[in-house]
Amino acid sequence: MLLASLSFVGIAQDRKIDIYEPGQRAQSFFVELGGPGFISANYDFRFQHTRNGWGGKAGLGYFSIDNEDYLTLPVQVNYLLGKNGHYFEMGAGASYIRNSYDRYDYQYDEQGWYTEYYRGRDVDNQVLGSLTFGYRKQPVDGGFNFRAGLSPILYEGDFIPYLPYISFGYSF
Repeated sequence: MLLASLSFVGIAQDRKIDIYEPGQRAQSFFVELGGPGFISANYDFRFQHTRNGWGGKAGLGYFSIDNEDYLTLPVQVNYLLGKNGHYFEMGAGASYIRNSYDRYDYQYDEQGWYTEYYRGRDVDNQVLGSLTFGYRKQPVDGGFNFRAGLSPILYEGDFIPYLPYISFGYSF
């Protein structure tokens, strides 16, 4: 029984070595459409000197639609599971969103006629919770990377379970 236990520990240690893909710490820069930053440029890195395992990402996004400006700052902790440049990505984090938009105020007199018009700029700030589940193609020796998947979003008590994302970038 002792011999069987020792051999199991040896096998478990061998498998633990296989979990992490050793090498230079994986880093990448990519542009993401959809996901927690909506439209954002991101930097991703591993916490240890591995190609997979635990890591994080931070980004900056901006877009404007019909005089509404959106600034996004997505931050996530993620885990890459896989080998040889093909990974399943899981992550959790938050995105700060600043929405700036034109405000129109109208005043009416007692008869209901329009009398004056005021224009101003309002700003809303909020933080969204986000998850990431997807595929990542990140070459072991660096080069073009690709990511695609779903990023569920939680905000103000609402939940969007199927927000897709796709990204293209460069790993080094």
